[in-house]
Amino acid sequence: MGSRQGEARAEEAVGVTAGAAFLMATSAIGPGFLTQTAVFTGTMGADFAFPILVSVVLALAVQVNVWRVLGASGRRAPELASAVVPGLGKALAAVVFLGGLVFNVGNVAGCGLGLAVFGVPVAAGAALSATVVTLLLASPRAGSAMDRVARGLGLLMILLTAFVMAAARPDAGAALRSSLWPGRLDALPIVTLLGGTVGGYIPFSGAHRLLDAGLRGPRAMRPLTRSAVLGVAIAAAMRVLLFLAVFGVVGRGGVLDPANPPASAFRLGAGEWGYYLFGVVLWSAALTSIVGCTYTSVSFLESAGAPLAGRRGAAVAAFVAASLALFLFLGQPVRLLILAGALNGLILPVTLLVTLLAARRHDLLGGYHHPRWLAAAGWAALVVAAVAASLSLGDLRRL
Repeated sequence: MGSRQGEARAEEAVGVTAGAAFLMATSAIGPGFLTQTAVFTGTMGADFAFPILVSVVLALAVQVNVWRVLGASGRRAPELASAVVPGLGKALAAVVFLGGLVFNVGNVAGCGLGLAVFGVPVAAGAALSATVVTLLLASPRAGSAMDRVARGLGLLMILLTAFVMAAARPDAGAALRSSLWPGRLDALPIVTLLGGTVGGYIPFSGAHRLLDAGLRGPRAMRPLTRSAVLGVAIAAAMRVLLFLAVFGVVGRGGVLDPANPPASAFRLGAGEWGYYLFGVVLWSAALTSIVGCTYTSVSFLESAGAPLAGRRGAAVAAFVAASLALFLFLGQPVRLLILAGALNGLILPVTLLVTLLAARRHDLLGGYHHPRWLAAAGWAALVVAAVAASLSLGDLRRL
């Protein structure tokens, strides 16, 4: 009996760590992720492989640092921030919550546009998807349900994109050569991809899920690290497959539609069926991004001291309803989305700095000693994140 219970607990732990990895990855893989990858591939061609490689390495440094330090401390990000700098946690939670709310407008829009491929009115598709997310996150077993949805839709997106990539027949050799020796170097794609993969609330989505599941303390470092690496690997796999699919199209002289670059890439790569597959991928990407954004934004609010005991379901419903109402009232407000992108760029260096400072505080980490080489990698990523923040400030000045 005892051995069976132990095996059940081990299987549950594996399911939670995999679910957290997929939650982080699918939070990153949203409508912006798809458009961003298609646009950069269209302008840079094979040379875009190099920014992808560099951004993956930097994202690993950020993700592993954040997850290990939060896990060792047993604190969510706002709680840890306030322990390092009193009052910083509430300010951080407010910015993340605001940025998450605005980003959810784009995610809700993505759900509507994904279902519109199959003839569903955009507003109806957005409302239906928002209702699904609300019921999912307000359910008594929201954690396990969220894990299953993130894993299922994450794998579906990867498989469908892999099919389109195979149909597009990209020159993989040219892409591999350019990943190591590009003909063109550009810093903007690197910082953009870094912010889109581990910016804002994204690196904390999976970490908060693991903390909520009770995975914390110095003894949890191995599963925490595996989960963090898996999350970055899943997002990277989707990025690479999408890049190769678009590269196969543009490499044969295909011209992307500037109004919807990823949709045109799927259609040009795999015909009319490719366009329908894009609808499924876009809806899946947007829905899982709503899940990750809502869960993490509400957890930030809760960690900052908001009285949500017994009211988490109501908070989730209010957050999703507000995102839907903004979309229905404003459409897809470009200025708000630019503001949210700027906030994301500003959040990453602050949260990473707090994490690296906390890594030196053994009193906060229960005796855990953070590896020096890992901290050094985190400081290097912080420099790049600071560059991204300066670019975001330019967006703020133009509003």
